[in-house]
Order: sequence, then C-alpha cells, then structure tokens
Amino acid sequence: MERNAALGIVKPQLTEKRFQHTIGVMDTAVQLAELYGADKKKAELAAIFHDYAKFRPKKEMEKLIREKQMPADLLFHHHELWHAPVGAYLVQHEAGIHDEEVLNAIRYHTSGRSGMTLLEKIVYVADYIEPGRSFTGVEEVRELAFQDLDLALLKTVSNTISFLLKKNRGIYPDTLAAYNDLVITKLED
Repeated sequence: MERNAALGIVKPQLTEKRFQHTIGVMDTAVQLAELYGADKKKAELAAIFHDYAKFRPKKEMEKLIREKQMPADLLFHHHELWHAPVGAYLVQHEAGIHDEEVLNAIRYHTSGRSGMTLLEKIVYVADYIEPGRSFTGVEEVRELAFQDLDLALLKTVSNTISFLLKKNRGIYPDTLAAYNDLVITKLED
C-alpha cells in the first residue's frame, strides 16, 4: 500500500494532533530504517497504522480482545495498551494489510516483547522519540536512537517502566520480558 493511500485510511480514525504525531512517527521510522537497514516501506506502513485503533471505544476494544482470543491479561492492564493489538487486528481486517512483520510492529508498539524484530524496535522507538514529543528524557533517547537502537530501546523501556512505577500502575508482562531480554543481551555483549 502506498503512503498516501495509507494516510488516507488512517486520518479519519485520528484527531488532528494524533495524525501529526503519526506523521512524525512515520518520518522517524523511515530514518531509523535507513540507518539500520530495515525495510523502509514496512517501517513507513507500520508507523502510519500504529495508532489506527487509538480512539476506538474501550467497549469495542474489550469485545475484540475477548472475541478474537487476544491475550486476556491485557484486560487487567491499563486500556492504553489495548489499541496496539486491537489495531493490528483491525488493520488486517479493515485495511487489508496481511504482512505479519508490519502487523507485529503495530501489535507490540506499546508493550514491546522479548525477541523484538528490527522493525518492531524501530516503530517502538520512533513512537517514543518522534519530533512532537517533549518530556524529560526524550532527548537522551533521540540521541541514542541514531547511535545504538538496542540501547535506545532499553532506555525507552526503562523509562516506561519507571513512569508506570511512579504512577502505581501494573507493568504488562511483555514489557518486563522486553526489558529483561534487552538487559541480558546487552550484558552479554
């Protein structure tokens, strides 16, 4: 699917602010794909669709999680996690994208997971560092992202876990698995 067609499908699903965020994620993902040798078209497509389900009603997302045998433990965690796996399902069934690499990059862009692929890492980090983001720690991750993607990902996941701990929120098991995988892998290097 070409960029303009994909953007045309996504735009009505998002607020203007979230659409601008999506453009930033898309541009950043393409830059990272070029730098790290990933498929630029897949990075672009996954980035465009990463928040496709962001504004779907919670009841609709909950229903899809239950009916489509998505991990039930999602329902025990903050609903902000839900739009990623629900989005992957909807992108496949509404937009007709069947590339598993692209769908997984969408599916895991909020939680991460152990053994993330290059494309998954790129979309996860691009979502965190896109130019419209402004919060403590983002500049450090931006710099790292263009030096060492795994270190940038580790810092992103660490920051996310710290944020959740400060808010007294549960940490999704896939996020902990991503952190542990990255720490073990980086410590072995």
